[in-house]
Amino acid sequence: MTITGAQAITRSLRLEGVDTIFTVAGDHILPLLDVLSDEGFRLIDCRHEQAAVHMADAWGRLTGKLGVTAVTTPGHANAIPGLANAMSSESPVLNISGSAGMKDLSRGIMQEIDQVGMAKPVTKGAWLVHDASRIPDFIALAVRTCFEGRRGPTHLTIPMDVQSQPFDEASVSWPSPATTRRSGSVLGPPDQITEAICLLQAAERPLIVASTPAAYGDWTEVYERFLDITKMPFMTEEAARGIVSDEHQYCFGFFDMSQHQAANLIKESDCVLLLGKMLDFTIGYGLPPIIPADAKVIQVDPSETQIGRNRGVDVGILGDVGAVVAQLTEQARKCNWDELPWVERFRELKKSQIQRMNAFVTDEIPLRSMRVHSVIAAQLRPDDVLVFDGGDYAYYGRATLPARAPRSWYYLPNLGMLGSAVPVAMAAKLAKPNSRVFCITGDGAFGFNAMEIDTAVRLGLNIVIILGNDAAWGIDKNIQVGIYGKPVVTDLWPSRYDMVAEGLGAYGELVERPEDIAPALDRALAANRPALLNIMVRSQISPRAQAIVDSRKNHGAF
Repeated sequence: MTITGAQAITRSLRLEGVDTIFTVAGDHILPLLDVLSDEGFRLIDCRHEQAAVHMADAWGRLTGKLGVTAVTTPGHANAIPGLANAMSSESPVLNISGSAGMKDLSRGIMQEIDQVGMAKPVTKGAWLVHDASRIPDFIALAVRTCFEGRRGPTHLTIPMDVQSQPFDEASVSWPSPATTRRSGSVLGPPDQITEAICLLQAAERPLIVASTPAAYGDWTEVYERFLDITKMPFMTEEAARGIVSDEHQYCFGFFDMSQHQAANLIKESDCVLLLGKMLDFTIGYGLPPIIPADAKVIQVDPSETQIGRNRGVDVGILGDVGAVVAQLTEQARKCNWDELPWVERFRELKKSQIQRMNAFVTDEIPLRSMRVHSVIAAQLRPDDVLVFDGGDYAYYGRATLPARAPRSWYYLPNLGMLGSAVPVAMAAKLAKPNSRVFCITGDGAFGFNAMEIDTAVRLGLNIVIILGNDAAWGIDKNIQVGIYGKPVVTDLWPSRYDMVAEGLGAYGELVERPEDIAPALDRALAANRPALLNIMVRSQISPRAQAIVDSRKNHGAF
């Protein structure tokens, strides 16, 4: 039977379990879109390719499956920032871009750019598919690369004539994940497991920090058993937020030293267990004074290149984080564990954190950010999804609103690219249609992908956007004022974003007074359509921004 390249793409994607594609229509993918439609794929058509990639990125993290985008050549240029963000968030995304036909490449054909070259720096791998019969091989390669080690995006350029090229389907093999990717988990060597448990049991001030690779798969019960046995303090960051609820007796919330006092206890630790946590800038590269020089460090990571990076470790275990923790749990059962006095320090600081943040819950006008977040907190259910964006306004929400379940609490990855929250919230509603999804964003960040409200309306994705409007690029303005004494190009207009939402078919409401927040939120939730609350808030420097100001003043790094 003769099939086309576009049909080969759809068949290969089906073999990978893909049924949803995030896209923006364009000339160079029209053959593919036509076949995708005929073969029953769910096409999520966005208003901008960057937003499409953000949605695929979030889909990959929310479902653990492959997120797929299909874009045209100019759209590929628009998609690059989204791929950079997906690389930082470590999300399995396959970006497929069409292009002009192979026969005219490098001749100055319309819209010709080096798509593969552009994609390479922001993906784990990028390739040009030059022949339709090779499509199954290239898709298998790209998907395998997405999931091996630390996850991330890949790219395939598939020219229009390759999409339309016929070939005999019997002339090629059709790889499936069972035959092209490893099966089972990568386990740690037994001697390293034993050594790690010995170090942990000898510790008086241990701390466990879990990051994104700890969220690959469903390991929550394993992590909870490990904590219940060892009684050690546990904190999470990135996509690992919620893999153990912040309400668990040994989970002390968000590992962010600028936002949580408890996280700073790492400076007093004598043994640190890193579960997929990089030795990067967020932890002082693992060096003193953040991790003491004499502290023992145990690092579990799916990527060999991350183990011992920036600081040598005492035990470096290459393996899948959840599976290795299952091994650690079995070894820990053989020992006796008592709750250490050290744990009470975390409990005290957790209470202190709540008290410190609640001090900002006032009825002043313009509203304080914490007044808004306190209303959200009172409304939350265990199955709600929270998506954060922006700087100082969203900071207060990230510092106080709990992560109660896996894949339910998202914020910007370390790249810090603003504007992803609206697309991420939409993807969350697609992945979890029965959950309420709250998008907490500032006015600056909202502007990047504001038109995606149109997408949410068309597709019936009833997210609630709780926009804090301080008419500024808040965190940068506050840093500028703190260091230089004046703002420069960081003032915005107190725009009526609620009216923009209404113009696009969503529910919109302006909120200016404290007593109006809760009723407005109730109306937004009851609107049965996407909703946006435009809440006028005061510009208030966050502890994170203040720490940046203090650091740069002290070290002269202006």
